[in-house]
Amino acid sequence: LLLAAFVGKLAAQDEVQVLPEIKVKALDGKTVSTADFANDGKPIIISFWATWCKPCILELNTIHEEYSEWVEESGVKVIAISIDDARNAPKVAPFVEGRGWEYEVYIDENSDLKRAMNVNNVPHTFLLNANKEIVWNHNSYSPGDEEELRELVKQLAETGKIDAKE
Repeated sequence: LLLAAFVGKLAAQDEVQVLPEIKVKALDGKTVSTADFANDGKPIIISFWATWCKPCILELNTIHEEYSEWVEESGVKVIAISIDDARNAPKVAPFVEGRGWEYEVYIDENSDLKRAMNVNNVPHTFLLNANKEIVWNHNSYSPGDEEELRELVKQLAETGKIDAKE
């Protein structure tokens, strides 16, 4: 019985987590399903953030500075998911516009996507492959983390897989 439980646990560790199908709001207020997130088979970065989270803003600003180069190198798409609640949600669009972020930005007002992806604190960044499978994730942000992410994105774009430590 213990052996069966152990083997079951090992099998569970190998399970691939796919982006769950959850409804979020676009900045224009329209409801969008995460099932509609697409990038023509190229990598997708999902970044959970909030207007009140300084490390989140630093990470997204830093990626924004070189985003066009990232897209040119790998075709990657960044999708920023704000976890701001309904009270703060009206601040998100002006906040994003003020920074000139070229990402797709959505609001997870009810934290449904946040819960489904086991996001406990922000920033929390996920890298998805062509099948919307989560191949890497990272919690928190320190300057330089974006360089590791950039390398993983290039690797994923070139080979379809990554060789990551996490």
